Amino acid sequence: KMGNAESNTYQNHLSRFLPEEQTDIDEMFDTLSGLSGAAGAKNGKATKKTVTLAALQARKSITSAYMREPLPEQMTVRLYNGMKSIDLTGKSSGASEQIAKEQFVIFMSNLLKGNADEKITIITKMISKTEGPVKGKQIQEFTEDLIMSLVHVLNYRKELKGWNLENTRDSASGAKALASQLLSELKFAGGKNPVGPQLLEATFEQSAIEDWVYRVPQISTFLSVVIRQGFHVLHSLPDQTTDIVNLVPDCKGLKGRGLTSLLDIPSIIYVNSHLPAELQQKWRLLFSSRVHGESFTQLCGHIVNKGPCIVILKDLDGYIFGGFASHSWETLFLFAGDNRCFLFSVFPSLAVYTCTGYNDHYMYLNHGQQTMPNGLGMGGQHDYFGLWVDSDYGKGHSKAKPRCTTYNSPQLSAKENFTLDAVEVWAVGDLPESAVIKGKKSILDVDPEAQALLEMTGKTRHSDGLREPVEDDDDGN
Repeated sequence: KMGNAESNTYQNHLSRFLPEEQTDIDEMFDTLSGLSGAAGAKNGKATKKTVTLAALQARKSITSAYMREPLPEQMTVRLYNGMKSIDLTGKSSGASEQIAKEQFVIFMSNLLKGNADEKITIITKMISKTEGPVKGKQIQEFTEDLIMSLVHVLNYRKELKGWNLENTRDSASGAKALASQLLSELKFAGGKNPVGPQLLEATFEQSAIEDWVYRVPQISTFLSVVIRQGFHVLHSLPDQTTDIVNLVPDCKGLKGRGLTSLLDIPSIIYVNSHLPAELQQKWRLLFSSRVHGESFTQLCGHIVNKGPCIVILKDLDGYIFGGFASHSWETLFLFAGDNRCFLFSVFPSLAVYTCTGYNDHYMYLNHGQQTMPNGLGMGGQHDYFGLWVDSDYGKGHSKAKPRCTTYNSPQLSAKENFTLDAVEVWAVGDLPESAVIKGKKSILDVDPEAQALLEMTGKTRHSDGLREPVEDDDDGN
């Protein structure tokens, strides 16, 4: 029997869960201990229920006989190590391979309901089960495992909200890029950042890992989602799903187009997390050069007056980068937007570059003017933009020697003057009122010059056919 102190600790952890949550956890433990078989039933003695690593790995057979398991193997082993690390004072089961009910409950309580300190203690054990300093490579492997498990479990549970592994870039390279980005926050005890290969070989004390988990909230959030969705606990209550609500935005407009987005799921999660909260729920495809054609007029016709947008470019060298425009694009030949705008890179590295406050050259769109540069730009200044797509479609530049004044971003493209391979634009959040009103004029009605340009180039007026339904119902994966 547990001593009173231990019993109280256990009860305190249990009391963090609502009754229906306790039921969830009890059922999961009973199922898992059932899978642990009659390991403890030797000699005919009645034994307490426990869970083994084999039972956690065998969950695929109970969840679904024909689908892959909800959690990848490496993450299952890490979760098991986390559970096993919980010391039930006064218990002799410290070295046991079995997980007791108390350990299971305290593990769930610390990671799903706990404070930062409680989470960190377990996370460090999931990174390395041995005591003492940890190699950067071990932290990298844990972070990549965690991100791949997140994508895997969201895909498995059909929680990718219209995105899937077929209509997005390769998630494995995206997971490596996101892991590198999160690991760039890892600092030595003195506050110095190790860089590149140095990071993998470096050793980190417990305090450095604790500091990192404090400062990188994604680690705790991703782990919480992996546990909720992987074990299918605490998933039924509306208020318990908040951590997943805005993790992945609803995807509208990709279905049935046979199109693969320039983004991968880890980069969608990362870029989305930097958007204003009210814009994180929904992304709608407005323009893809692969669908709507390689034309600056087409690009303008699809993105003007559609509210805040994300613009993504891919150059011929394979670099992928873009920007978030906080306001509707309008052909103003003036700078617009505000300090919520940012630039980002997706490949070869994932990063977001926010405003410096140095100037207000956030976003610029101009078309058909003779005196001002014609094209779409973000940051910097005329002829020296952080990101620029020329109205002479196909050309662009990203100039930063050494950094863009507006966003402190480096050169985002492989070459300073680049050739476009593809462009993708997503509206984020709800459509602005002006775009919803039926029969609202399009840019081609308002801007006769754009209309004349279309006719001059012999293009049919796609805009009429492409006033796409405001909401194409595009749920499911």
